[in-house]
Amino acid sequence: MFIRAYLRASTADQDASRAAVDLDGFASDRGLMIAARYTENESGAKLERPELFRLLADCLPGDVLLVEQVDRLSRLNGADRERLKAQIAAKRVRVVALDLPTSHQLMQPGADEFTARMLDAINGMMLDMLAAIARKDYVDRRRRQAQGIVKAKADGVYRGRPEDVKRNAAIVGMLQGGQSWSSIIAATGCSRSTLARLAKRVALS
Repeated sequence: MFIRAYLRASTADQDASRAAVDLDGFASDRGLMIAARYTENESGAKLERPELFRLLADCLPGDVLLVEQVDRLSRLNGADRERLKAQIAAKRVRVVALDLPTSHQLMQPGADEFTARMLDAINGMMLDMLAAIARKDYVDRRRRQAQGIVKAKADGVYRGRPEDVKRNAAIVGMLQGGQSWSSIIAATGCSRSTLARLAKRVALS
């Protein structure tokens, strides 16, 4: 059994590795070690996450996918959540989350077949419930943000997200230096829409 830790943050300015100490301590308390870590800055509401699927590709049956919270793994809509569940089931991976106590027993080897199947069933049900809650929280938060923007625009006080002047200056320099869009996105984490806007700015200068 290999324990593979998945660490995710939503945006490039958040520290995706922040939870590493807690995950290491959790494994150490049970006399185990984390064999590999997979870290990325991607939205949990998006299925296309390269490091998550690299982790699953590396897994063997019985390996543990360890996360700090269920929402680090999924804020997906129903259809995408089912696709991810199918991938995890196909690899026969055990999902363990620090915020899901029923999953912690899955890290203990040696359970008889009946107990193991019962734990899998209970854990699957709890994972589904917490993933649904995480999705609802994501949708509710996006709705409140949209409502706040509408109100701010109506009141004439909406200014949008402030520009990251330092980062954008670096991107402009990369564009002027002839770097490819893909290499700039990989290096800075900016979106293609931001890059297109800055490229237009460079072309007009």
